[in-house]
Amino acid sequence: MFNKEIEFSAHEDYFSLKEDYPTPIKLNIPDWYKKLEHNFPNKTIKGCMPFLDTLTSGYLLKIPQDFKVRHNVDNKNENGKEFKDSFQTFGLHNWSQLLTSKNINLNSSVDVHNMSQLEGSPFIEKNKNLPFYKIWNPWKIKTPKGYSCLFVPPLNNSDDRFSIIPGIVDTDTFQNEINFPIIINGDKYPVLETTIKKGTPYVQVIPFKKDSWKMVLKSRSQKEIQNSRLFFHLNLLNAYKDKYWNKKSWK
Repeated sequence: MFNKEIEFSAHEDYFSLKEDYPTPIKLNIPDWYKKLEHNFPNKTIKGCMPFLDTLTSGYLLKIPQDFKVRHNVDNKNENGKEFKDSFQTFGLHNWSQLLTSKNINLNSSVDVHNMSQLEGSPFIEKNKNLPFYKIWNPWKIKTPKGYSCLFVPPLNNSDDRFSIIPGIVDTDTFQNEINFPIIINGDKYPVLETTIKKGTPYVQVIPFKKDSWKMVLKSRSQKEIQNSRLFFHLNLLNAYKDKYWNKKSWK
């Protein structure tokens, strides 16, 4: 039984295209993980439920349109950067302006964050000392009262060219679309010329209940530690899965 609903809504014109709807992220499990086997003596990460939970918890947003990226490319454009959406690339500014006027949230001019907004952070160097691009997201996200959403790059399955800057939004009260600044992975791609294709997974949405917490610090006895370890190691395989793990459902 599902007691909670998360709602993704978009302008009717965009919604009717049936393109790149949000999905449970469990539908995006990587092939390399699916091919793993977990048995004795060949134990693999496929037997690690905490890792599986990162791949299956929450929902997935996909890039809504193609983006042409030239990042840190010398002598080809102003300040060594260029970030164009598909409308700009094909000269369809009127189409883009029409969509924007209908609040579909696809913009004809790419939005950026100035470096001063993140001054002193390690993101500056990773992004090669260039402004941060922003992806305009057409989906408004609504959660029940008392629930917020954590937004992160797809955990353990993110694109190696870029990632969003993680954030938490009170989606039970916020009334607008949430747009996502991204960082180009300059550690791997000092210079990057690529197209981020429409439909590329880029945001994992994890709803959670907003509670107040108080931290408690305490010691553990040697006997308590030994007993818990003994109990855990009675199983040859899947001890955590069989004794501690609770299966979650995301639809």
